[in-house]
Amino acid sequence: MDTSKKRIKTIDEYMALHPKEVRSKLKEIRKVIKDIVPEATEAIKYQIPTFILYGNLVHFAAFKKHIGFYPTPSAIEEFSDELSTYVVSKGAIQFPLDKPIPLDLVKNIVKYRVKESLEKRH
Repeated sequence: MDTSKKRIKTIDEYMALHPKEVRSKLKEIRKVIKDIVPEATEAIKYQIPTFILYGNLVHFAAFKKHIGFYPTPSAIEEFSDELSTYVVSKGAIQFPLDKPIPLDLVKNIVKYRVKESLEKRH
């Protein structure tokens, strides 16, 4: 979905731009993050949903055929074995829209990122 024409200010606004099936997957990811780290702040950065905890924690975004999840290169490296069935790059994971979001994996990655974020704070 092309979001470049409208300046998005909230994650709710971002999700409202997408079809119901995609919105459902975005909501799943958002809920996982909020359940694990309720103190994280929601924001829109780079025109995509972002959670902040002493800096960027994770980003996620909807595309035509996948949900992009951006947990930093260190998290992708840490979970490389579990991510072997997904398209990944240095800082991104692609979860195909035609398959369920691996919520347990997302939870573990978010927990890892929270730990990293807290360690950087000290």
